[in-house]
Amino acid sequence: MLSTSTTVQHDESERLKSLLHYEILDTLPDPAFDEIARLAASVCNAPFAFIGFLDWSRVWFKSTVGFAGRQIRRNGSPCQFLLLEGKPLLISDALTDHRFAASGIVLADEIKCRSYAAAPLFSAAGTILGTIAVCSREANAFSRVDLEMLQVLGRQIVTRLELYATGQVQENVLRLRQRSEQALTVERNFVAAVLNTISALVLVFDTAGRIVRFNRACETISGYSFGDLAGRSFPEELFPPGERETAIRIFERVRAGNATESYEINWRTRSERMRRIAWTATSLTNAQDEVSFVIMTGADVTEQRAAETALRTSEERYRQLVESSLGFICAHDLNGSLLSINSHAAGTLGYKPEELIGTPLRNYVDPEHLAAYDAYFAALEQEPGEDHQGRFYLRGKTGQLCIVEYRNKLLQLPGTDPFVLSHGIDITEQTQSEEELNALTRQHQSILDSVGDGIFGMDMEGCLTFINRSGANLLDYSPQDLLGQDMHALIHHSHADGSPYPKEECPILGSVQRETPLHVHDDVFWRKDGKFLPVEYVACPLVANGRVEGVVVAFADVTERRRLDRMKDEFIATVSHELRTPLTSLRAALGLVASGALEKTPEKIPQMLDLAVGNCDRLVRLVNDIVDFERIGSGNMALHKNEWNAIDLLRRAMDPERSSAARAGLTFRIDAQPVDVWVDGDRIVQVLGNLIRNAIKFSERGGEIRLAARAGSEKEVTFEVQDHGEGIPAEKLDFIFERFQQVDASDSRVRGGTGLGLALCRGIVNEHGGRIWARNNPEGGSTLCFTVERYVSDADAGL
Repeated sequence: MLSTSTTVQHDESERLKSLLHYEILDTLPDPAFDEIARLAASVCNAPFAFIGFLDWSRVWFKSTVGFAGRQIRRNGSPCQFLLLEGKPLLISDALTDHRFAASGIVLADEIKCRSYAAAPLFSAAGTILGTIAVCSREANAFSRVDLEMLQVLGRQIVTRLELYATGQVQENVLRLRQRSEQALTVERNFVAAVLNTISALVLVFDTAGRIVRFNRACETISGYSFGDLAGRSFPEELFPPGERETAIRIFERVRAGNATESYEINWRTRSERMRRIAWTATSLTNAQDEVSFVIMTGADVTEQRAAETALRTSEERYRQLVESSLGFICAHDLNGSLLSINSHAAGTLGYKPEELIGTPLRNYVDPEHLAAYDAYFAALEQEPGEDHQGRFYLRGKTGQLCIVEYRNKLLQLPGTDPFVLSHGIDITEQTQSEEELNALTRQHQSILDSVGDGIFGMDMEGCLTFINRSGANLLDYSPQDLLGQDMHALIHHSHADGSPYPKEECPILGSVQRETPLHVHDDVFWRKDGKFLPVEYVACPLVANGRVEGVVVAFADVTERRRLDRMKDEFIATVSHELRTPLTSLRAALGLVASGALEKTPEKIPQMLDLAVGNCDRLVRLVNDIVDFERIGSGNMALHKNEWNAIDLLRRAMDPERSSAARAGLTFRIDAQPVDVWVDGDRIVQVLGNLIRNAIKFSERGGEIRLAARAGSEKEVTFEVQDHGEGIPAEKLDFIFERFQQVDASDSRVRGGTGLGLALCRGIVNEHGGRIWARNNPEGGSTLCFTVERYVSDADAGL
């Protein structure tokens, strides 16, 4: 351990590097550190205490006593002056110290102190990590003795940090470089030093005299565990007659308000031995200045076998640490003979530790790796002060192979022969996992090859790193032909019209620079035969470890899609041409009325007007369907969503079709729940109207059309339009919502229709984020269904 006179390393960058090595900043509370902080407050009779670590701008508190702050500014704090001086710091009265403001030392809001005592926390390299400090609102509250106690506790804190750092080696192969032997040696020296310099016992009573804390030193000396005595009041097996009354009398005086009481009594241990303990009793008050606990701190003044107890405790901790480790921990001499090995390591090889100790490690090395083992020993001789790392390939008792990744160091401790401390991790399963990963990679390649679309990857220079079989086939190459090739120069060099496509304008490479995905709907790639391939592709940056290392492109041949687009254009032209049919009927009906030709038969005038109105409606629907279909296809349909009642929507869609239903001899029935939906009301009425007209068209006379709406879940509502017609052939159920589809090719001639209505319905429902489908009814006819978002009010959401 470093003494207060140790030269302090003032290189701030090295100090911060040392602090970050322990990974202590901004971690969760630790009961062990909290206990040390409470012990510091108790031993120094301080209302406030903390364990703090200094980074570049703040003092971060790992543990606090008496206040709840987590950090303060480093600049201007007493911790800053401790760091500059590099030794324990005692401030008797901050109000008279020019380094501090008139308010004194500020720990937190409303907590301002005058007295301050602190000891630096030295790392093994001699840098100051932080401080353990006590504070008081009173002046002259601490002495040099308190500083000595804080130094002892400071060494305990640093030793625990070393242990934590060493323990992380067992959990992470990347931390094998921790110096476990150094941490274990520090721990052994720490235990011996603490027990040899202070024998602090801590016994805490509540105001009823019940034991609420019985620390390890008490357990060690008395032989009783905290569990044996917790909640009991001055148990007789611990306090002999006469001594018990003395302890109770002192307790009552301190509880009544006496600041501090000192006394000595005998303790009777579990083994019936008597030990003389010197106690100091003090009270701990709450925020209301009421006594909450009585704390007794003491020391074993018999001084019998203290050093022997400390040694046994240290050795037991060391043994438990090694034996409980899941790592491969052993030591061997310079001849390779094993001096020690933990049970887990021996068991991994199929032995007991005693079977291996004293035998050469070389006996268990796999014969194929003996040369590497000999090279390891040669390196130990050539570089004795360095860490050595690598892999041992060992054969177990039954011949099984065990692969151990190790980090070893040659140690020379005072009074001992040189030996090598080895800490390793069994990576046999990890190696097997890597082999399985390689097999999985091959499986993924098979999956890529089975995908119908093309998929390829490029590095940051635009050169191909992989391509699946489908992609190579679409481009008329073999995968081997493309590996390492500049893909832009090979397949993306020109536009469809043959004009050059500069590489700097390539959107695929641009997506890598922007680090964002890219979707291109209309582009061309050039095949090996010189013909271009119309494609749609998505380019996504390939990110590894937070850094873009290339791009993955998935592309599809859109030749067929373009054919369908042409079909749509031709269809629209055809429909536009057929607009003349209702226009002709409309013109004829209105012409007869306007010319007076029906004056002799006036009863026919309403019939002509109905015919004109019907054809007008037909024209409006046809034009609206075509326009809306184009809007959906181009992504320009705007939705104006609002709250609507499902029954109101059904009625709005049903009312305009009543006359058509009546002429077809059909009736309507609404079977709906009064649920609200969040939709564009006009568009959903448009969908329902199309479905109702479809039901009228395919229903038999005398039938009933059922309109329904129900809450399918908390988030969606399902609408249904049910007819009693001939139904839909099973093979057509999945296709009737496609563009230009009819259940029967003759339907457009016999019943009318363009084949756009149901496709338009699907587009509107999809724009709402819903689903649409059809099913046949067991009793005949079919039901067309779709879902939309359910409206939930703020009040309902709160329920």
